Amino acid sequence: MTRGILAATLPARGPAPGLEGTRLHRLRKNSDRGEVLKGHGFATCGKTRSLEGARLQPGHNPLGIKSALAAGGRFFRKIRFHHLCATLAAALALCALPAAAATPAHTYSGFDKDGYPGDVLLPALHRTFAFTGFWLNDPPGMTTNPWAGKRAVVRAAGFGFLILFNGRLDRELKHRDAAEIGREDGAAAIAAAGREGFPAGAIIFLDQEEGGALLDEQAAYLGAWIAAVNASAWRAGVYASGIPVPAGRGVRISTAQDIESRFPAAQLWVWDDRCPPSPGCIAPDASLSLADSGFSRAIVWQYAQSPRRRADTAVCRRTYAADGMCYAPGLPHSDATYIDLDISASPDPSHGR
Repeated sequence: MTRGILAATLPARGPAPGLEGTRLHRLRKNSDRGEVLKGHGFATCGKTRSLEGARLQPGHNPLGIKSALAAGGRFFRKIRFHHLCATLAAALALCALPAAAATPAHTYSGFDKDGYPGDVLLPALHRTFAFTGFWLNDPPGMTTNPWAGKRAVVRAAGFGFLILFNGRLDRELKHRDAAEIGREDGAAAIAAAGREGFPAGAIIFLDQEEGGALLDEQAAYLGAWIAAVNASAWRAGVYASGIPVPAGRGVRISTAQDIESRFPAAQLWVWDDRCPPSPGCIAPDASLSLADSGFSRAIVWQYAQSPRRRADTAVCRRTYAADGMCYAPGLPHSDATYIDLDISASPDPSHGR
């Protein structure tokens, strides 16, 4: 889903409010040369967590003590005061004990790649992954779309979907009517989703490859694309970097932050493969949470890429293969089996089944 590294400084042209300049970064390399989360609840008795300094307020009745006093009458009057304090201390201590663990929330694992892995590999991949990326147009760096016409096969293999539409690079938008291009590409995404048989209400993610604060033409393009898709039977989302980059005057911002601020109606698929927060190229377990992406509104987090970005994955480099790729577990290493890794709270994040 990537096209190479670019770190060209560009002049400021309308970044998000408060940003005086911006820097356009290509943070990824070509990716297609190829849980259970346990919640812990705590019972509380009001705001008091210990007896020290605690006072019974008017009307406060911890654990029915007031009723017990009224019922016990004479008996309670004979109890020495320090015994009563010890009883209260024990009762309040019970309030600080952990409650039973909350109902576990599942995190589902998925993969995406530019090239189609092949019909034969789908059952083996589904043993590990609940969902897969699915391109509606030519993936980055490709002149044909190997996923075209494959929805029925992928669905029959049991997969949920991350539906993708390849967006435009900034060089394709400069000195042109970016908003009109966005509307045209939105219409193309809608038509492709219909041809593939995706149901109404499914989320189509626009692949925004370049990182940093959006330039004027990028914002116009994304805004028009999002509006066009949201005006149809489908819903708009954006795949974007969650890695902050310099934006001038000591400010750092990620593309996902800028998009979240400008276009709150768009769903977010955030990528951030830095270790940490990413554990690297490993299957997700109970320790990996969608919240680790740093975006509370993100519905998908891509946490590993092929090939790995060496500067930001040095800590977890041993989780990747020697060639820097992330391969599907249990399968021979080949062009068909290297992947990017994702997690979501849904086994079908785009609702494409």
